[in-house]
Amino acid sequence: MSVDIVTFGCRLNIAESEVIKREALAAGFDNAVVFNTCAVTSEAVKQARQNIRRIRRERPDARIVVTGCAAQSEPATFSTMPEVDRVLGNEEKLDARAWTGNTRVAVGDIMAAKTLAAHKVDAIDGHTRAFVQVQNGCDHRCTFCIIPFGRGNSRSLPMEDVVAQARRLAGNGYREIVLTGVDITSYRDGALKLGALVKRLLREVPEIARLRLSSIDSVEADADLLDAIANEPRLMPHLHLSLQAGDDMILKRMKRRHTRGDAIAFCNDVRRLRPDVAFGADIIAGFPTETEDMFTRSLDLVDECGLTQLHVFPFSPRPGTPAARMPQLDRAIIKERAQRLRAKGEAALRAYLESQIGRQRQVLTERGGIGRTEQFTAVRLASAAAPGAMLELTIAAHDGRQLIAA
Repeated sequence: MSVDIVTFGCRLNIAESEVIKREALAAGFDNAVVFNTCAVTSEAVKQARQNIRRIRRERPDARIVVTGCAAQSEPATFSTMPEVDRVLGNEEKLDARAWTGNTRVAVGDIMAAKTLAAHKVDAIDGHTRAFVQVQNGCDHRCTFCIIPFGRGNSRSLPMEDVVAQARRLAGNGYREIVLTGVDITSYRDGALKLGALVKRLLREVPEIARLRLSSIDSVEADADLLDAIANEPRLMPHLHLSLQAGDDMILKRMKRRHTRGDAIAFCNDVRRLRPDVAFGADIIAGFPTETEDMFTRSLDLVDECGLTQLHVFPFSPRPGTPAARMPQLDRAIIKERAQRLRAKGEAALRAYLESQIGRQRQVLTERGGIGRTEQFTAVRLASAAAPGAMLELTIAAHDGRQLIAA
């Protein structure tokens, strides 16, 4: 039997795609293609639709199922496509009963989801790092974000389930575990927070050589997490921050919970605790009402926080969100600001890569002749190595995008 999964978006979707494939195969699906979609931008939804049409042309006899955040938040967008056979919601896609049913559109009320079920995963196909879901959903309502309507409210996996899943994957040979979710710094197991989970994983699963966090909200970082960053060498010195903007008025209009000063102070504090840390960040260019001066403060934040890896999002109005009803900027201005922000990020990355020349780095190898340092920087290998190997390498040069090993 054949089930192909096309995954868009985040690491959480990657982790969930493993469960989707297992449930579809167990339900007897054959010659099927499942699209696990993303809704973070209108462009992500557009790409999903384009890929669905392409697959239907290439595989006219295949069964096409659409699920994920875009299917959850706008099911009619996909159910009205003649190329699509079934649409499943984000809860349904992980439920064996939905895969054995025949309802063409099965999308429930995601806001009714109160708990997070554990799903045993033995491998993450095509990846040398294993992703472990610890949390789902979000209780915050940033004015630009549609994701809570695709994922529901925040709910966390009990610690013992996280530990069991990490132990399973580490036992299957994965050297690096990545904790993922929608808002992982909102993780709660009773009174215990993300930092306590990190410490327990490192204590109870010694087979984990590297533990890495996916995107975090810095304002929610708890004392245990900061202590682990400072004192747990197996917790990787790389944090990807959900910053979104560098101007306080824009942050307020986004309904973010931090200020510009909070972001800068957090980066300075963490750098004192872990001097070799590298920071990445998400930043939106061209948010409604953003002036040139406001945008300049986002540009300046790259230097003030010492960011080295940027994910730049040109603002994309999502129907149903407050930001979509705010005064919009001209698309040409948004595109130009995104280009300038990317150029700033590329310059920051080049400066960081230059600082790494001559250093020894521990590199986890991947497919395609590259690996990743502790700081998640890509390294081009000098010679072939099997994926999943841990190598001590000297950095000889860089090409502006990645390091080059001697």
